Amino acid sequence: MDMTNTDYGKYVNSKSKSSPSGKNCVWAFCVGGLICVLGQGLMNLFKSCGLGPDEAGAATSISLIFLAAVLTGLGLFDKIAKHAGAGTLVPITGFANAVVSPALEFKSEGLVMGVAAKMFVIAGPVLVFGISASVIYGVLLVLLGLG
Repeated sequence: MDMTNTDYGKYVNSKSKSSPSGKNCVWAFCVGGLICVLGQGLMNLFKSCGLGPDEAGAATSISLIFLAAVLTGLGLFDKIAKHAGAGTLVPITGFANAVVSPALEFKSEGLVMGVAAKMFVIAGPVLVFGISASVIYGVLLVLLGLG
């Protein structure tokens, strides 16, 4: 049977079920909001323990990264993400998952060539671009006398 790309696209669309976009948006909003509420709760807790705003923010970020990494390692983050969708991609938790997931996937290849080499497969380009862009921006500010 010969099919054109257009015919194949129509066939796939007729067989696939539609996604409940409204429900997905509500779930993403609620789960993302809960992650942010957890972050704010941690921030308030750290401040009440005597940390200043900057230190409490750093401790909150570290805690959220740690929790997301542990949940990824235990296989729970993917289960939550399956139902919550984009809500789990609140930047810091999504980033932690993006770093830990490839490392776990390639752990059978060994500690150095598996975990260490593959840890930044997904997040690496983002880090390289972000760091490079910030260095270039800083150098330009200094050269132009604005920094």
